[in-house]
Amino acid sequence: QVQLVESGGGLVQPGESLRLSCATSGFTFNWYAIGWFRLAPGEDREGIACIGGTLPSTHYADSVKGRFTISRDNAKNTVYLEMNDLKPEDSAIYYCAAHLEPVHVQGICLAGMEHWGKGTLVTVSS
Repeated sequence: QVQLVESGGGLVQPGESLRLSCATSGFTFNWYAIGWFRLAPGEDREGIACIGGTLPSTHYADSVKGRFTISRDNAKNTVYLEMNDLKPEDSAIYYCAAHLEPVHVQGICLAGMEHWGKGTLVTVSS
């Protein structure tokens, strides 16, 4: 079955960096768009970075543009989220998700995807 497992979360100070990983299995990886979403207490879920499968187009939320980078390694069935210059408002549970293509990457980043991981907690605090 489809599995997505996030890792790499933790506690960091403002201005520091983290790299999240999403290891996947159970599906043909490059047929799927993959996205990173986050959920903070009292906030709506936010699609922050998404990447296509067959065509690696990307979409970023304005809140992370220029600081976060999504990438995928099709040989390892893994997606990464490089997060730089972290801010306290980036604190959230970060989820990896997958959606079978063809899809509009920006649209699916806003709407959500069909398969989800369990999340990894990122806390940015001094």
